[in-house]
Amino acid sequence: MKFKHVVLATLIMLSQVACADENSLKERMEAAYPKFKVESVTKTPYEGLYEVFMGGQIIYTNEKLTFIIAEGRLVDPKTKKDITGERLEKLARIDFDKLPLDKAIKVVKGNGSRKIAVFSDVDCPFCKRLEQDELSQISNVTIYTFLYPLAQLHPNAATKSKLIWCADDRVGAWNDWVFNNQLPKSTGACKVPLEEVGALARKIGVASTPTLFFADGKRMMGAQPHKAIEAAMKAAASQ
Repeated sequence: MKFKHVVLATLIMLSQVACADENSLKERMEAAYPKFKVESVTKTPYEGLYEVFMGGQIIYTNEKLTFIIAEGRLVDPKTKKDITGERLEKLARIDFDKLPLDKAIKVVKGNGSRKIAVFSDVDCPFCKRLEQDELSQISNVTIYTFLYPLAQLHPNAATKSKLIWCADDRVGAWNDWVFNNQLPKSTGACKVPLEEVGALARKIGVASTPTLFFADGKRMMGAQPHKAIEAAMKAAASQ
């Protein structure tokens, strides 16, 4: 019994030390990069290497923050697995049910049984390509489009977003813009949730458009082929 107690105490002590190391590293990272929130710090099984999830990406460093590996991929040499890719997909997932869907344009196709959310900039050519070439080939889905103008890239996108959101037929206005390049004749003077959507995008790490989210919280970036989107929706339905 005494031996078991010693082992248990040792395990608790090691756990506390690990937590202390991770908390200490979190404080160092946030002090070095005060504009970013550190979402998590996890020690990897690879020679004192720590995984830091912040700003929507995984960064690697050591306990004392004497180096940083950014935009690199950690690959297990035995299994050839992309460890970074697997971890990033897991960490980047969201709770779909907590999205403020009332602040999105709701387009129902077919029976609308499946759900996806899209963060889209009205002046983003890839967003239009996604709508025209890929989402147009998918049915039985409800698409929630969050208007997310990136002012630094498209200075007129916010004004166009307001015109679309304030149109009497919001869905029709969105489709006219996407497929016919025509804006509605609205005033754009209604309450438009651009600031709320922007805050949400920053909170969940949406840095580019289009970014898609599926019912299981999985994230997909870019104008991906409709077959990939269909596969992701099928995977979400099986969860």
